[in-house]
Amino acid sequence: MKSHNAELIVLEGVDGAGKGVQSRMLLAAMKDAGLDVILTREPGGSPGAEEIRRLIVEGETNRWDDMTELLLIYAARRSHVMDTIKPALKNGTWVISDRFADSSRAFQGVAGNLGIDVVDRIHQETLGDFNPGLTIILDLDPEISLSRADARGGVEDRFEQKGIEYQASVRQGFRQLAQMTPESRKLIDASGSMDDVSQKILDCVNAHYNLSLRLPS
Repeated sequence: MKSHNAELIVLEGVDGAGKGVQSRMLLAAMKDAGLDVILTREPGGSPGAEEIRRLIVEGETNRWDDMTELLLIYAARRSHVMDTIKPALKNGTWVISDRFADSSRAFQGVAGNLGIDVVDRIHQETLGDFNPGLTIILDLDPEISLSRADARGGVEDRFEQKGIEYQASVRQGFRQLAQMTPESRKLIDASGSMDDVSQKILDCVNAHYNLSLRLPS
């Protein structure tokens, strides 16, 4: 079923908060409801952005300073928006993204001490006023999230290697953003069971868009 008011929904949070699992759940729930929807991610989400992703998420923690990191991410983000997100929305297809601009505000802006205003200026220059319709922030103690991320393994662990204090600052950044615009940024306690968190996400999406999404069977 085509939807002519399709929007971008973003799942955010510290590394290991469960964004991947929950974004796939939301994708399935929206498909079950008959909506046209795609799932994408950041950094990445388009051929050009995926090439940049490896530069950002792999390697030593001091590979880039925070400003270089931010500029690389926005190069990838512009490609993601122009090549994947906007064409989908124009076609009436909903887009779910595992991370978007609030990750830059929390990671580079707050934890990296660049300032949210700096991220906002770069966002305006590269993407103008383009923003998600709804951002769901999964809030979780970094000690728990990092243990989950460690168990997951893999080579894309550059940000996890920055440690607990960095991730705690990231968490605080997300909480700060949620307080700034609670109507479009929803903070969800991600410490419960997977199904409990999933239901909270569906409740948020249903209320925001007047939908009747259910947990996938």
